[in-house]
Amino acid sequence: MATRYSWFLISRGTPTNIVAAYSAQPRVASDSVRVVSEAFGAEHQRIGNQQREEAINALNDHFAAGRVDIGEYQNRVSSATNAQTYQELAMLFSDLPHPHPPFLAPATPPPFPTMTMPPPAYTPPPTYTPPTGPYTPPAGAYVPPPTYAVPPTAYGYNVYAPYGYDPLTGQPLSDKSKVVAGLLQLFLGGFGVGRFYIGDVGIGVAQLLTCGGCGIWALVDAIILLVNGGTDAQGRRLRD
Repeated sequence: MATRYSWFLISRGTPTNIVAAYSAQPRVASDSVRVVSEAFGAEHQRIGNQQREEAINALNDHFAAGRVDIGEYQNRVSSATNAQTYQELAMLFSDLPHPHPPFLAPATPPPFPTMTMPPPAYTPPPTYTPPTGPYTPPAGAYVPPPTYAVPPTAYGYNVYAPYGYDPLTGQPLSDKSKVVAGLLQLFLGGFGVGRFYIGDVGIGVAQLLTCGGCGIWALVDAIILLVNGGTDAQGRRLRD
C-alpha cells in the first residue's frame, strides 16, 4: 500500500522528501473522531483505494494553495493513506474549504413538492342601480345655497344694457346722452363741462385751463359730440 501511494505522489509532482516521509510514517488508527453527517455516507462504511486517491488529490490542491504547511500536509496524507472509513477521510477536510473529494459532496435534497391551487372562480360585480327620486342629502351634510338666475329681459329691458345695444358693435350703450354732452360743451365748453359729463376728466381739465382753447376747441368738440357722439369713460357709445 505504501509503495503504491509513493508512486502516486511522485506522479503528482510531490517533492521527494515529502514522499519519503510519507512512506516511512507508520500506520495510525484514528480512535477519536467526530460523527460525520449522514450526507457524507455512513460513518463506519469502508472505503477503497479510489476514495483514498481522491482525498490525496484534494490535499495536494490545498497544499499548492498554501492552506496547509508541509508538516500538516504529510500528516494528512498519511492519515488518508491509512484511513479505512468515510468518517476518517471526512475529518481531514472538516476545516478546509472546497475542493473536497467527490465522495464527500453532500447529497442533493429531494425537490420540495409544489402545490398548485386552482384559480379562484370569477364573480362578476353587482350591477349598479341608480337611485330614483330627488336626491336627499344625509343629515349634517353641507347643502350649497340656492343659485339665483339672471332676471330675464322684460319689455326690451335688460339689466346689463338698460339703454340697449349698439347695432354696429353689439356693445351696451352708455347711460350718457350725446345730445346733452354736445349742448353742455356748446354753452359751457370753456369750462369743459361736456367732457366732465361723459367722464373724460383729462380733456375736461385741459379745456378748463385753456378756456376751451379760446372757445374754438370747445365749439369743435360740441359739434363732434352732437354729430358723431363718442364714448364715455367705460368705452360705451353715447346713446342718442
